[in-house]
Amino acid sequence: MAFLNEFENWSADTVQARIATATADDVQRALASEHLRLNDFVALLSPAAEEHLEALAQRAHRLTQQRFGKTIQLYAPLYLSNECINGCLYCGFNASNKMTRRTLSLDEVEEEGRILHQRGFRHVQLLTGEAPQSVDNAYLAAAVTRLRPLFSSISIEVYPMDTAGYAQMVAAGVDNLTVYQETYDRELYAELHPFGPKRDFDWRLAAAERGGAAGLRSIGVGALLGLSDWRNEAFYVGLQARYLAKHFWRSRINISFPRLRPADGGFAPRQPVSDASLVQVICALRLLMPDSALVLSTRESAALRDHLLPLGITQISAGSCTAPGGYGHQEEASQQFAIDDERSPEQICAMLKAAGYDPVFKDWDRAFLDDANKE
Repeated sequence: MAFLNEFENWSADTVQARIATATADDVQRALASEHLRLNDFVALLSPAAEEHLEALAQRAHRLTQQRFGKTIQLYAPLYLSNECINGCLYCGFNASNKMTRRTLSLDEVEEEGRILHQRGFRHVQLLTGEAPQSVDNAYLAAAVTRLRPLFSSISIEVYPMDTAGYAQMVAAGVDNLTVYQETYDRELYAELHPFGPKRDFDWRLAAAERGGAAGLRSIGVGALLGLSDWRNEAFYVGLQARYLAKHFWRSRINISFPRLRPADGGFAPRQPVSDASLVQVICALRLLMPDSALVLSTRESAALRDHLLPLGITQISAGSCTAPGGYGHQEEASQQFAIDDERSPEQICAMLKAAGYDPVFKDWDRAFLDDANKE
């Protein structure tokens, strides 16, 4: 839990004060810096940077083109279960919500996987609630084993595991972990998670490190934007991403930017994040983490996603459904949240090509890893 020590060295009051007092000169120095320090990152998140948003966007665009060219990786979420014992107030899967609950059988998992494979996807992200009685490590490993012949890359966004659990996932065929802290504000975190194992802030905060120690090829982090002050949240996302990149340098670091969407339970954003603020977050994190994949999901509108692509985004979902079994049996279970961009994979690909981008369904194969191990 080494990151916890670094996290505690940056109190929320300290971060907020530094962001509030950053000046236009600080922003200019940050924009001119080849390698950002934390003080530079703070400046780019500050109110002072709002007057330099165009320059920030241009720098982020150039840096992304240098590192990634004009390629965008496509992926699809595959929800295995919406059963959950947690009480997360903002989540449609909240155990207190009255909804149709469902966990896919392994045959149904494979059926969903084949549908996504037929649509062209070779990168799939598996998601669940937290329900040990129906979804445990053995179930997940079995699901991955069923899906492995269909996909070159399998990601999980599930409950936090210990290092041995993540090693079990790697052995089954998982190569990517995504774990959002949701909010880095301890007091707010406790309020938003009144019951369930997810209430343990420290255990969740250290999950990414445990995944790195288990040898996952890539690790994704992020905050759920709209819960707390977006500037502070973005700072801690950057702090964690930078720490992971330094200490688990064999793993690629992915950063996501989920904004709250309507869900069962009717939770409303505490501190809504505007489109301009989202642009500032994406661009600032691109400058801090020039080699990280930046991910934007179908939570956002089609128009906004199209406009955000040049600013640093390198991965997007397409044709998404947030209910288990939703690709083959659309109405049989409740979804986690409502998506906004409902375009099909074909429509997304057409948009990307029209904008001069190459849509990539596969950029990784386990054969690379197998060959390296043979050497």
